Amino acid sequence: MPANTTVAHMALAGLKVIEMGQLIAGPFASKLLGEFGAEVIKIEPPGVGDPLRKWRKIKDGTSLWWHVQSRNKRSLTLDLKQAEAQDIVRKLVSDADILVENFRPGTLEGWGLGYDALKAINPRLIMLRISGYGQTGPYRDLPGFGVIGEAMGGLRHLSGYPGQAPVRVGISIGDSLSSLYGVIGVLLALQERARSGEGQEIDVALYESVFAMMESLVPEYDAFGYIREPAGSALPGITPSNSYPCKDGSYVLIAGNGDSIYKRLMSLIGRDDLGNDPRLAQNDGRSQHAELIDGAIAEWTAQRGRDEVIEALKGARVPAGYPYTAADIVQDPHYLARQMIETVQTSAGPLKVPGVLPKLSRTPGRIGTGGPQLGEHSEDILAGLGLSDEQVRGLRERGII
Repeated sequence: MPANTTVAHMALAGLKVIEMGQLIAGPFASKLLGEFGAEVIKIEPPGVGDPLRKWRKIKDGTSLWWHVQSRNKRSLTLDLKQAEAQDIVRKLVSDADILVENFRPGTLEGWGLGYDALKAINPRLIMLRISGYGQTGPYRDLPGFGVIGEAMGGLRHLSGYPGQAPVRVGISIGDSLSSLYGVIGVLLALQERARSGEGQEIDVALYESVFAMMESLVPEYDAFGYIREPAGSALPGITPSNSYPCKDGSYVLIAGNGDSIYKRLMSLIGRDDLGNDPRLAQNDGRSQHAELIDGAIAEWTAQRGRDEVIEALKGARVPAGYPYTAADIVQDPHYLARQMIETVQTSAGPLKVPGVLPKLSRTPGRIGTGGPQLGEHSEDILAGLGLSDEQVRGLRERGII
C-alpha cells in the first residue's frame, strides 16, 4: 500500500463484516474484503478456535496458513450454541454491513440467527451464505466440503489421465472459487443497496462454483452426446497446448494454439512443413492432428535442457513456462516486482505471504497483520458493544467467550 494511503481511504473502508464461518470458503471471502479496508470480526469457538489454526504446517502451535487466511481480522470468541452469545451476535449485526457464514444450511436458523431474523434487526444487512449444495434443493442438508463440490461440479472427472483414478488440484480450489463468487455477490449487493437501501441474502454452493468453470461441458453433451474425458496434461480441442519433456528430466508448458503463434513455433522447431500445412492453419484442423503436432514438439524439447527451451520460445514469442515450486515463486523477480510476495510480522515471527489481488491504482489493498491469536480482540469488541468489564468477566467464567 502506498505510504500516503491509509485504511480510511481504502475501497471498502467503513464496512463492518461479521465472519461466522470456519476453515476455507467463508473465511477466504472475508479475508478478501478485509484486504481492501473492511473491518472483519471473526467469531471463533472458545478454547479451540477455527480448525484451520491446526491445518497444514504448524509453527509455534499455529498453522502458517492461518496467517494468510486470517490476516487483518479481529478474533472474538463466542460459543454460538449459548443464548448469551447469540444475543451478542445480534448486537454486532445491528450496525454491520455484511455477515459471512459457511455452516450447514439451517444451522443459523436453529440458533435464531437466520437471515430473516437478522434482517429484522438490520434491514441493510447483506448475508453471504456458502454451503456444499446451497440453501435449497434436495441435497441442501447433506454435508459438503470442497472436494465433494469439485466432484459434483465436474472438475474431478476431468483431472488426471485416461483410465486412472481422478486426481485433485493440489489446493482447495472448490472452496476458493466459491469465495470469489461470494465476494462478487457481496459487491453486487452493496451496489444495489446504494440504490434501494436494503440488504439481501447471497446463496453460493460449492458445486455450482466449480460447475460454473466447466466451459462448454454441458452444451457439447447436449448437442452431440459428447462426454468430455480426462486428458492428462493436454487441453482437448485446443492445439498445441501441453507439457513436453526436456532432456534434463524437467517439463515445459507450451501454449502454441494461436494461429500465428503456431506458425512461429513450427518454424522454431524446424517443422515448417507442419507450420505451412493448410490443414493445420486453424485450431479445429490442428486438433484433429494433435498427436502429430505434440510429437513434433516433444521431439524438439527432448533434445534440449529446460532453460534453453524457454529462452528459445521467448525469442520466438511463443507462450511458455515451467511448473513453479514455492522456491521458484519466492525468488522470481516478476513476483517481487509486482509485490506478490510480502513479509509481514506475525505471532510466529516475520513471514513471507502472498500479496493482495486485485491491484487497484488509487485505493489498493493491504496486508496489515497476520492472523490474530484466539480471542485476541474479545474484550475490545465487547467493550465497543457497551459491555462492562464485570459483564465480560462473567461471560468468560461461564464459557460464553
